[in-house]
Amino acid sequence: MAAKAVKSKWDADLQVYEPHKIGLPNIKQYYRDLRTRIPFAVQFSRSGIKAAHSQTVFGQMWLVFNPLLLAMVYYILVSLLSDRGGIEYLAHIVGGLFVFFFISGSISAGAGSVTGGGRLILNMAFPRLLMPLAAVRTAFFRFIPTLPVYILINIVAGARWSWNMLLGVVFLFLIVVFSVGMAAIMATLQVYFRDTTSFLPYFLRIWLYLSPVLWFVEDAESRLPAHIHPFLVFNPLFSLIGGWTDLTLRGLMPEPRIWIAAFVWAVIALVGGALLFMSRERDFAVRI
Repeated sequence: MAAKAVKSKWDADLQVYEPHKIGLPNIKQYYRDLRTRIPFAVQFSRSGIKAAHSQTVFGQMWLVFNPLLLAMVYYILVSLLSDRGGIEYLAHIVGGLFVFFFISGSISAGAGSVTGGGRLILNMAFPRLLMPLAAVRTAFFRFIPTLPVYILINIVAGARWSWNMLLGVVFLFLIVVFSVGMAAIMATLQVYFRDTTSFLPYFLRIWLYLSPVLWFVEDAESRLPAHIHPFLVFNPLFSLIGGWTDLTLRGLMPEPRIWIAAFVWAVIALVGGALLFMSRERDFAVRI
């Protein structure tokens, strides 16, 4: 924070504080500071998990029951409105919702990470990017208890097991990377536009309906005109969630364009989000 002295009519020094000039810090030095402060982000995330009662038995049960109950609602609704049904379709909805809840949880928590941590920002010097990182870590550890349930549902659904399913870890990694970038973007927007979190639930709900959670990837390609197919990958979750469910539920190898799109969107979100956040973070102290 820069300060300059201004002479008043009483011949006294008045300290006027102005925000830092917007711009990127030294990337190499910033990365070193970020890496050395990772334990801070871990502890910050742990405190968030404890505050949400996610380490209690009932807290972890709710992490599973909440998306499960929502999956049942969507399953009944879609089954009544179409000829889609069966245990495999239910497993698809459950797997997609579990991952979508992780993404949406990362974005929502990331959006409020900076504005909600005003005291830390005003009283401590650390790379602010640790705050959305901690939010994504919290969301990921809330996602972990859902994985055994998803595997159990796959077993009940008679999933076609294959070695291809192990590649689902790659898509999960890309989803985490994408979530970090989106959390950083939303955290920055929330500082400048305080109504961001008010519109976020509606945006995420629409995004859910436009993503392969309630439908399979091939459903969109069979029902939409052929000239629209290349544009489906412009929805990041089409490739990220679509590749995840195809591999982990049915053992199907996604098409090369799905792999490429998932990787590109993860990189764009991470790099773009990190650069946007770092270029603005020195201005946060006077905005929150």
